[in-house]
Amino acid sequence: LSLDERFNLVRSVGEECIQESELLALLQKKKEPICYDGFEPSGRMHIAQGVMKAINVNKLTDAGCIMKIWIADWFAQLNNKMGGDLKKIRTVGQYMIEIWKSVGMKLDRVQFLWSSDEINGRAHEYWPLVMEVARHNNLPRILRCCQIMGRSEQDDLTAAQIFYPCMQCADIFFLKADICQLGMDQRKVNMLAREFCDDTKRKFKPIILSHHMLSGLQQGQEKMSKSDPTSAIFMEDEEAEVNVKIKKAFCPPQIVEGNPCLEYIQYIIFPWFKKFEVHRRVRKMAVVT
Repeated sequence: LSLDERFNLVRSVGEECIQESELLALLQKKKEPICYDGFEPSGRMHIAQGVMKAINVNKLTDAGCIMKIWIADWFAQLNNKMGGDLKKIRTVGQYMIEIWKSVGMKLDRVQFLWSSDEINGRAHEYWPLVMEVARHNNLPRILRCCQIMGRSEQDDLTAAQIFYPCMQCADIFFLKADICQLGMDQRKVNMLAREFCDDTKRKFKPIILSHHMLSGLQQGQEKMSKSDPTSAIFMEDEEAEVNVKIKKAFCPPQIVEGNPCLEYIQYIIFPWFKKFEVHRRVRKMAVVT
């Protein structure tokens, strides 16, 4: 692929890129830039996390990137997922890896890294980074990042959860990531990493490539929620369940903005199948592509 082709392929993953000029310079300089994405093993996997992530990872690896997927088992424990049981969290993480394999994620340039293993193995590198991030930020700045965990009520936060953004910021440097490829909901902590580079006079700032957050199926749902089964299509849903969810989904005629069904077509159907067919029952069966 040419430089322009690689740039366009990588850029197509993100709804936002900070900064495009830095991304172009990186791809010009490095044939195998390191991309970082992470997830908490926390139960069922919805279609955005399953299919959409596989689509994005394949684009990045096709462009020559090395993809480091950070399986944040310790972070899930900090966030009290699966009751804080690390063994259960690990089982869920392994289940998610198997789903990505089955949907066609190209794994030859993908590394799955368990946070507990990596941090324990290189604790002498990791914890000084975390402490450095913590020293360079005040509490209000860290609290603004706590929404990355889906929590905004400060009074409900544990001390462990307040520590979470410092660790996630440190992950980026610990993994030597050139590109942070997470969702728009993780933008604040990624910006924290760039600001940390300014504060510590680091020469290279990680590029932020934030993908679109697929909205929930019901009206006004900004993203899918695992706690609301009607808001999302899950990877293990039967065909009949998917049909019912789509039929009940918010889909106002002739309205594009905020229409989850059209989002599914744009971000799942077109990238995966390249076309979308509508079968209309009129006098003669008509197919509109």
